[in-house]
Amino acid sequence: MELRLPAEGGLETYRLTGEPVAHGTYEPASSRLAFAAAHVVADPLADNSPGAPAVVDWEHTLDFRRHLWSLGLSVAEAMDTAQRGMGLDWAATQELIRRSAAEAPDGRIAVGVGTDQLTASHRVAGSDGIFPLDGVIAAYEEQLALAEDVGAQPILMASRALCAAAESPDDYRKVYDRLLGQSSRPVILHWLGSMFDPALDGYWGSDSLDTAADVVIDLINDNAAKVDGIKVSLLDASKEIALRNRLPEGVRLYTGDDFNYPELIRGDANRHSDALLGIFAAIAPAAAAALQALDRGDLATYEQVFEPTVPLARQIFSAPTYYYKTGIAFLAWLNGHQPGFTMVGGLQTGRSLPHLADTFRLADQAGVLTDPELAVDRFRQLLRVAGVDS
Repeated sequence: MELRLPAEGGLETYRLTGEPVAHGTYEPASSRLAFAAAHVVADPLADNSPGAPAVVDWEHTLDFRRHLWSLGLSVAEAMDTAQRGMGLDWAATQELIRRSAAEAPDGRIAVGVGTDQLTASHRVAGSDGIFPLDGVIAAYEEQLALAEDVGAQPILMASRALCAAAESPDDYRKVYDRLLGQSSRPVILHWLGSMFDPALDGYWGSDSLDTAADVVIDLINDNAAKVDGIKVSLLDASKEIALRNRLPEGVRLYTGDDFNYPELIRGDANRHSDALLGIFAAIAPAAAAALQALDRGDLATYEQVFEPTVPLARQIFSAPTYYYKTGIAFLAWLNGHQPGFTMVGGLQTGRSLPHLADTFRLADQAGVLTDPELAVDRFRQLLRVAGVDS
């Protein structure tokens, strides 16, 4: 099977060579906890243009979550993969959390708790987008209450509002100590690097990752009973391992490193990382198969399945990294999980046609085009819409 794909300003014939990863139904892995951060499917008949309120295709959005659960993966709901702060507004977020939690198997969902309901009316008078710390806390509390109401594990998301308002690490401690004290169950903390969201530069009160790590470790040590783990998305394996080795016993490191996840999940002689990854939504059958192999102690199969997915992940999460959501939705469309390549906020335009062509090639080589004929037909449709005669 072949098609003509964009390459170096022209077209070249590409012959598919990948063997799709076998798609089974699995129980959750026993050796690692694994969350896939899932995207949302836009309603193609609604006004999902930039700045418009999000209108979600609920049927396909929930079907995609059922697909992830069937593979033994848990769902990290309403995270940045779902376009929090990039198209998904608070009204749609609340409905997404309630709908998804209502269908989740027991203990198989965690939900993002943030501050993105804050509007201009909440800002400090005369400031340039600064919110008072008490307002940030109140916003977090509202979202934490929703997570607890639906029975989902909270993920205390990194907050743009807090990053702008905090003047020192002490301000972060004020906010997080308050929230951890209120939570009725252990939460997952969330450290999202500025490559994922430039507005989070200097999170935890320092531009130095090492200094920020000290703040995080002090916070966790002082609240260990209320912290299940911390998701770290810095795309730096050495920084993640260093932090992982400092965590108190029983506190997990959930890798959010979409570049180095196989080695981090495999772990070393000291510790391993669990997973909370956007890329797992794109490579779900491969992720499930690799984790099942790890459960069996079959490291050769684990490596064999995961290795070809890494170039694909590095392509999808290449700079500007925050447009990775486009690649996640693109692969969902190619694999038949949504009827069209549309996104809330019009974010399907976030990647170029040549970029998507390279994503197609690498997805084939990784074995994650589950129906190659459908994927080829859909990419040809995309070429025709773009005015390319293939």
